[in-house]
Amino acid sequence: MDKMRMESQDLTQANIDKIAELFPGAITEAKDENGKLKKAVNFEMLKQLLSADVVEGDEAYEFTWVGKKASIVEAGKPIRKTLRPVVEDETIPTGLDSTGTTYRSSGSKNWDTTENLYIEGDNFDVLKLLQESYLDKINVIYIDPPYNTGNDFLYKDKFSITKDEYDDDLGVYDKDGIMLFRNSESFGRFHSNWCSMIYARLKLSLNLLADGGIIAVSINDKEIFQLGKIMDELFGSNNKLACAPWLSEASGGKEKTGLRTGHEYLLVYAKNKSENTVTQTEKATGELNLTDQFGPYRKGRELMKWGGASLRQDRPNQFYELLTPHGFSVYPYRNDGKEGHWRWGKENNSILAAQQETDFFHWELTSFDSGVTVDGKTERWVPYVKIRDTKKTVGWSTWLDKVGTNAEGTRELKELFGIKIFDTPKPTQLIKWVISLHEDDNSIVLDFFSGAAVTAQATSQLNAEDGGNRKFIMVQLPEECAPDSEAAKAGYANICEIGKERIRRAGEKIKADNAGKDGIDNLDIGFRVLKLDSTNMKDVYYGAGEYDQGKLTDLISNIKDDRDDMDLLYGCLLEWGLSLSLPHTSEKIGGVTVHTYNNGDLMACFAPKVSETVVREIAARKPLRVVFRDSSFADASAKINVEEIFKLMAPNTTVKVL
Repeated sequence: MDKMRMESQDLTQANIDKIAELFPGAITEAKDENGKLKKAVNFEMLKQLLSADVVEGDEAYEFTWVGKKASIVEAGKPIRKTLRPVVEDETIPTGLDSTGTTYRSSGSKNWDTTENLYIEGDNFDVLKLLQESYLDKINVIYIDPPYNTGNDFLYKDKFSITKDEYDDDLGVYDKDGIMLFRNSESFGRFHSNWCSMIYARLKLSLNLLADGGIIAVSINDKEIFQLGKIMDELFGSNNKLACAPWLSEASGGKEKTGLRTGHEYLLVYAKNKSENTVTQTEKATGELNLTDQFGPYRKGRELMKWGGASLRQDRPNQFYELLTPHGFSVYPYRNDGKEGHWRWGKENNSILAAQQETDFFHWELTSFDSGVTVDGKTERWVPYVKIRDTKKTVGWSTWLDKVGTNAEGTRELKELFGIKIFDTPKPTQLIKWVISLHEDDNSIVLDFFSGAAVTAQATSQLNAEDGGNRKFIMVQLPEECAPDSEAAKAGYANICEIGKERIRRAGEKIKADNAGKDGIDNLDIGFRVLKLDSTNMKDVYYGAGEYDQGKLTDLISNIKDDRDDMDLLYGCLLEWGLSLSLPHTSEKIGGVTVHTYNNGDLMACFAPKVSETVVREIAARKPLRVVFRDSSFADASAKINVEEIFKLMAPNTTVKVL
């Protein structure tokens, strides 16, 4: 049985593997830091293979800064960390009132049913850990990173540089060590550190974005040009959707020049502009050339999801039956015969209407690809949206003066908390505008600089308004609140505590404000809390070859003593690339606890000893994946027996050990 890696994906090696597929002659071998052979790129050979397109010398158009190469290298390195679930609602004291000590929750809300995530930790590490579970699955990314104020900021990456390092790299000393010039504000260094910080994180986020996904970044005029060049490089200038000025201060900002700006910017890019997933405020022009009992209409967009993340496994809840007017049962099978999924979930208003009225959609009989059959059929019924509106196309305005201001964001938070608990929060209306750009109302929304969690509130609010089923993933560093701040006085130790409490309060308020509305009781206002931590495994797990056999025998377990089954389960989910928000259950089999994730995507048993009876019961259920502790089996022969049982009873199951 293979062992789990228990570390994030090595993105550099993954890129080398891609090069190997295209240019196998450019691949060689080199020794790593432990003396083991690994794949490496022969860059001279690669240059020869691409000789017609190689730019010689230093004259090439590029945007660079001191520390850029280091940020690229660090972004590709694997890390030995994990995300630990906080399943139970924790309560912490917040102060004293007339009734004694008051408490509020600090953990998850509705763990068993929610599909939302709140992750505490440095977003650089978190983004690395999410690379396999959310590869090509995020539909909307919104971030409001720290603006460069000319001061050091909290994200102390390994590739950030000191002033001395910056000066040395830039060469501002002569050969005798005499400084040739001084930049009093050290803007170059702070620009470099900021660029390295944001570049590495955007590079990692690019992998998570679906083909039809969009990303929007809030920024002010200090780094707008640097950020634009970075996003052009990573996402492609051809995928730029907008540089949208946003009126952040209704009265205008105060500048020494006498010019009042009062606005910030949103840089909006698509992963792949050709996917055309950006919605418009009104329907496109077109002749109403078809008719039904309700009047004229024309054929609109196909209900089948195409492009990235279009397989059933990407949205399992969106694989369901629809009935044609002729009474035929239709499931979302793609042209190639693979199981796909609809664009909308079952609770979407259009789907609910279609269940009552079978000709709600326009239906056409379409052939599968040549040679493809599904259940013996070579054709399938395809539903399309009916469009009855002939208004002219009106795209989204990119002058954002009606989506709230920072003052409104502050008022919204004060309405929830009763105090000014956070500086310059963005208004929910702005984030709703960003999320609404994407047509999929079942999208996954990621914010990895989540701050006071306005993106979570905006997502829930939008779902309440249009009946969508969007999910959010919030990531935030647990930055401590200043001791003299209103937040600290109210009992909030760090920004994460503010963000989680905001989600709780806003969710309940949204439900109360929409009481009686169809579907509001099903609105997901919960979230699973996960915390970034060191690996679940002891050092011996990664360097067993450095220990003699006697020492290994003394080590009863290679798992850290303070880790429980849920820690191990979620560590396995990260490595196997499974979504972290799916349902799971635990049960007793043969006297030990067995966990089942998402109806058999994974089964896990981390008991110290696992009997053959338990192994056979798990194999009988034919899960896709199974994991045990390596130490659960007495010897090599016992492990071989487990492999043989699965070969016989569940040959398609992948079995690994910790």
